[in-house]
Amino acid sequence: MAVRQSARIDEEKSLWQDGFSRIAGVDEVGRGCLAGPVFAAAVILDRKGMLSGLRDSKLLSLKARERLYGQIVGSSDWSVYEVSPAEIDRLNIHKASLLAMRQAMMELSPLPDFALVDGFPVPDLPFPQRAIVGGDRQCASIAAASIVAKVTRDRLMVRLHEIDGRYGFDRHKGYATSAHLEALERFGYSELHRRSFRPRRLFDKRTRKKDPRPLGETGR
Repeated sequence: MAVRQSARIDEEKSLWQDGFSRIAGVDEVGRGCLAGPVFAAAVILDRKGMLSGLRDSKLLSLKARERLYGQIVGSSDWSVYEVSPAEIDRLNIHKASLLAMRQAMMELSPLPDFALVDGFPVPDLPFPQRAIVGGDRQCASIAAASIVAKVTRDRLMVRLHEIDGRYGFDRHKGYATSAHLEALERFGYSELHRRSFRPRRLFDKRTRKKDPRPLGETGR
């Protein structure tokens, strides 16, 4: 069985040597979901007490994520920002994700002096940045941000399930699982769903039936 290696701190070490001190790792979660907000987190790790076991949140068990989340928020500067489903529909998911990442960084105080960003560069930052494709698997600061973002969002989706239990948000967290799609077919879209996201399974079914109603307007 392959061993899942922890993310490294090579990027941070190089930047520390160049004189940067507040290096923020940034990542988002929930980009591909059908429901719920997109979340981003920014984390500045304590260089004197570097945490072990940091890796992409998707590679961690629930227990490990929760444990590392507690360690990160207890020892680091961090911030989270969410963009609502309605705002995602207005902007599009790419712009909404960039907005969430930018605002998460801008809410840190004092501001970072450098950012390590997962994936795409974030526009209009007042400090330098480096975008790293697959950064949540390579860079400790980005991995920490991925953990904070995912745990925060997952907890919210569990609370939303307690408000509206029809869709099973506590299980799939808004992703397009079979159970979620079946609930959408039965109940239609809720206020928590992104109406700009059109699952092919539902679209194809409506097309075959020649149903004139907009997607999501199903009978209860």
